[in-house]
Amino acid sequence: DPVAGRMVGVVWLDAGPEVSGRLVLTVHHLAVDGVSWRILLPDLFAAWEAAVRGAVFELAPVPTSFRTWAHRLQDEARDRGEAHGRDEARDRDEVRDRDRARDRAAELDRWTEILDGPDPRVGSRPLDPRIDTVATLRSLRLTLPPEQAAPLLTTVPAAFHGRAGDVLLTGLALAVAHWRRKRGGRGTSVLLDLEGHGREEIFPGVDLSRTVGWFTAMYPVRLDAGIGGWADERAVTQAIKKVKEQLRAVPNPLSYGLLRYLDPVTGPELAVLPQPQIVFNYLGRVAVAEGDWNLVPSGFGGHDPGMPVAHTLEINVTTHDRWDGPHLEAVWSWPEGVLTGAEVRDLAETWSEALEGLAAHGRGGYTPSDLLVDLDQNEIDRIQAAWEKR
Repeated sequence: DPVAGRMVGVVWLDAGPEVSGRLVLTVHHLAVDGVSWRILLPDLFAAWEAAVRGAVFELAPVPTSFRTWAHRLQDEARDRGEAHGRDEARDRDEVRDRDRARDRAAELDRWTEILDGPDPRVGSRPLDPRIDTVATLRSLRLTLPPEQAAPLLTTVPAAFHGRAGDVLLTGLALAVAHWRRKRGGRGTSVLLDLEGHGREEIFPGVDLSRTVGWFTAMYPVRLDAGIGGWADERAVTQAIKKVKEQLRAVPNPLSYGLLRYLDPVTGPELAVLPQPQIVFNYLGRVAVAEGDWNLVPSGFGGHDPGMPVAHTLEINVTTHDRWDGPHLEAVWSWPEGVLTGAEVRDLAETWSEALEGLAAHGRGGYTPSDLLVDLDQNEIDRIQAAWEKR
């Protein structure tokens, strides 16, 4: 209950005399995130062991507190916002501020370019915060087994000198475009919100390695994987390369939040632009729990049922590393009345089919962001093709 100042709860679940009980520790999301638990759990385990031995446990220092981080973000937005309004530089500090203003203007232009474009409606109507609340959410769970998931997380990204997210998002861009075309839509561009861990250390002297708190960065991307589909090597290779480069061209994710929510000058400019209807969050890999102190896979947490839904479709993807290999799990959530379960299942299965095609036909290759020299994709492909013929 944050209003009452209660952010942590502890309860002992007594399973009876024959079965071991469980100590459940819950923390409100405002105070903790997934990365924070990876900091807290080893500390809890070490503190428990010390208590059992009757020893004194000393926590390692926290180089940068969450409070310090929050103030640095606020100061950065204020300083750069003030610089944004200056016309002349009178001394060295103002020259620096003009450089910041120039950077801020470039970031603003790029975010505006991403948002200000076509984005056909995903559901039957726009979201209504009065009726589209958490209580109306429905969900669908899609799991890819190891034989499908493993290449998407390892060999395919490696072949393109990229990341797992590049491949997963290529599949999503292809799937959404295909799903829209089946419903009479046009175009191949897809506007998404991406959610990341938000722990980019953009300030000198900042060390977030032991900082506990809710860090996040949500920012828009516009992806266009083309119309080639996922049935052959050439189409798949082109699609992954295109999406990878589009993702590399996105500004620092934290800059969007600074401009949109903390800067009084640029915030209103971004607020009036179209906002993404779909949010995608790849939460990374979670190993099988071992030991006495672990996260509960199913979770005990929830959301306020009256909270308005922010996106028509939310996709949270996690890789669970189990004894037989990685399982890729995607949870698709949507408000009832805007989308139907059949529509979401169709899109989720199309995404699964696209990922299967990417895994089967992803040949690999370099893209411009891989190189120190200035070459476009056509030049790189010609050089690579000529080299392979030797």
